Amino acid sequence: MEKGVVIKVKLLPRSSRNHIAGKEEDRYKIKVTAPPVDGKANEALIKLLANKLGIPGRDIEILSGHTSRLKTIRIRDLSPGDISDRLLQPS
Repeated sequence: MEKGVVIKVKLLPRSSRNHIAGKEEDRYKIKVTAPPVDGKANEALIKLLANKLGIPGRDIEILSGHTSRLKTIRIRDLSPGDISDRLLQPS
């Protein structure tokens, strides 16, 4: 089994800007400008997470929810505390 931290995300495509809108219970609320067409919103999600976390996009994997707003994502090489701190840090 691959190592990594698993997080849950609610993705809101077609937003006015790319940003992390906070956390509701155990799920990060993330907004991206890309439409949910041809994987564009998923690509924007991975790019945004990689930038916020300071890791390469290849260390982020969508495990489930490829065509849903509710996604489960694995992030390699960071602790749960690091992920939470970096994602919830104001831009």
